[in-house]
Order: sequence, then C-alpha cells, then structure tokens
Amino acid sequence: MSKHPKLAFKVAEKSRNVHTVKQNVKSVKGWEQWFLLRSDAHHDNAHCDLKKEKKHLDQAIERGAGILDAGDLFCAMQGKWDKRKSREGMRDEYLEGNYLDLLVQHAADFYEPYAKNWILMAPGNHEHSIVSHHETDLTDRLLTKLNERTGSQIYRSGYSGWVRFTFKLQGSYYGFKLWFIHGYGGGGPVTRGVIQSNRRAVYVADADIVWSGHTHDQWILPITKTYLNQQDRVVHRDQYHISSAGYKEEYGDGYGGWHIHRGAPPKPTGAMWLRFYCESSREGIRFEIMEAR
Repeated sequence: MSKHPKLAFKVAEKSRNVHTVKQNVKSVKGWEQWFLLRSDAHHDNAHCDLKKEKKHLDQAIERGAGILDAGDLFCAMQGKWDKRKSREGMRDEYLEGNYLDLLVQHAADFYEPYAKNWILMAPGNHEHSIVSHHETDLTDRLLTKLNERTGSQIYRSGYSGWVRFTFKLQGSYYGFKLWFIHGYGGGGPVTRGVIQSNRRAVYVADADIVWSGHTHDQWILPITKTYLNQQDRVVHRDQYHISSAGYKEEYGDGYGGWHIHRGAPPKPTGAMWLRFYCESSREGIRFEIMEAR
C-alpha cells in the first residue's frame, strides 16, 4: 500500500441519517474523486475473500477515495448460541471464549490503516441480529474503536440513509444525492433483486443513485425518468440503481455445505466504485459507477 494521501473532501453529519461530502474543485484538468461503495464483507467468516477486500481498500487509499459501508461488515454467526454456526465458517482466531469481543478487536486491527478514508458505517441484518439477541452494537463498537485509535471521524448511519455530494467548481455548485439501504429479501434466483429497483424508484424519487446490498448480487441498472423543468421543457434524467455483492463466497466447487444444500448459485464478489469527474468546465461535473472486482 502506498503512502496515505491527504483527502480532498470534507464530511459532515446533518442528522443521524444524512451525511454530506463537500469538495472545492480547484483544477478542472484531470480532476476526479473516487468513492468505494461496499457492503456484505462478512469479514470474520472463513469464506470471506480477505485478499480481494484488502486489494480494494488499498486502491481506495491510492486513489484518495472515501469509503462507505452499507452493512454486514460482520458475519457474527459462529457464537455458541447461534443455530447457524458451523466449524467450516469459523476462523481459528475466533475460537476463544470472548467471541464478540474478538470480532471487534480483529476487525479494528484489519481496518485501522483505512480509517482516515472511511466516511460511514451502517449496520446490516447480521449486526442487527446481534443487537437483538445480545444487546451489543458491533458497528458502533468498531467505528468507536477506530476513531479512538486513529483520530478519524467515521460516522454511523442507519439501516438506510442519505449521502449528499456537493462540489464547487469555478463559482458553480454541483450536487448529487445517494440513497442506500442495506437490503432485504432473498434476491431471487431469477431477478437477483433487480425487481426491487422499480419499487424503490417510486418512493426514492429524488436520488441520483440508489444503492443496496444484502443479496450478494452485483449489478448496475439505470432507470430513466422524465420531468417537466421550470422552463416547461421535457427533460430526462437517469437514476442509477446498484447492488454491491460483498466478499463472502460460499459456493466453492459445489461439493456441499448450507449454501449448496439450499440450491443457491455461485455469487459474484466485490464492491462498487463511484467516480466523479470533470472533462471541461462547460460540461460540469459528472459521475460514473463501475464494478470493483
């Protein structure tokens, strides 16, 4: 990993579920700003692809990118109380008796080099399950430990939330809104969760980007909407719906295990890159979304 570059953006918390990222763009030529959108790392699970996860986090440092996590950073299914536990899903470093404490400790050790780039952490259904059954918040414990160790200011968001990106370029402001939710449902072997995009497009009408995880699927789907602007002209705008896969890969060679027994297919692994860029002051600032695989 290369030397940690100084970040060009600033983050603020407007409310517990709304965060803003602001940046003053000083030079048009070659300007870009990256963000890593990740979910479903299941970092403590034996099936987590730690090498790929680290690769993307190292790339975030190299690119001066902000990191956003939409939940299920922890898997947390291997405690002695959990009916889902299996030895094949347990890493050796969690075999001691203080299982939940070790999850936080080892995660903090792994993520500490990336804390300065981390904007927010949101809980997923796995973290919520631990709160419900054991009254301890793994998400809050991890980001608190990282903030204390590194002097960072990682924010905690809810199961869903908003992030507003604002860029100032030569006296003009450009704003983009991202809405995220960890996700829900099983995804479906045919639709892979894409069907939820049409439902979300109805009630999340104002977002430029709608992001979810949970189903361990990876896709990008633009939905074009039509509007009547203030000059009574009909205009079109694309709303991008994306799903991030995560880093847990359970299928393997298909020999056996819970994933195989329930008929689940191989799943992709990875995250998403959000890149803002400017090719000319006349065209202003735009964004593109691409897979981190």
